[in-house]
Amino acid sequence: MNPQPAQPVIDTHVLLRDGDKLLFSQRGGPYGYGRWHMPSGKLDQGETISAGAARELREETGVEVDPARLRLVQVVHHRQSGTVERIGFFFEAVDWVGEPVNKEPAKCLELRWFSVHELPEDIIEYPKEGLLGYLDGSGVLGECGW
Repeated sequence: MNPQPAQPVIDTHVLLRDGDKLLFSQRGGPYGYGRWHMPSGKLDQGETISAGAARELREETGVEVDPARLRLVQVVHHRQSGTVERIGFFFEAVDWVGEPVNKEPAKCLELRWFSVHELPEDIIEYPKEGLLGYLDGSGVLGECGW
């Protein structure tokens, strides 16, 4: 163990929920190409976590959500590599404005709704950890890649 303070990347993930359906995006960038995850992104410096989650959702899908209406449902501490750690905050959104559209076609191949009972098979491991913790109610903290 290194006695230096951790410097994790802070990520936000939004579980956009419509009844028993969740919105997923299929990655089009080099990391996880073709695999599924929820709308997500890195927190900007000086931004609250809930505001960052709402911003990422808007940038990726055009959907507007009031940050105060996001409900924190899961936190995942992920070891991406020997030198990169991430902490992901997973929010549920059930009240929003707009219809999801792919606003970042260079990064996203497709947006698609999936039933919570029939999830896509190829979800990236890190967001999958947060998603499954949310769905099975196993607790609010997950650890992945350690």
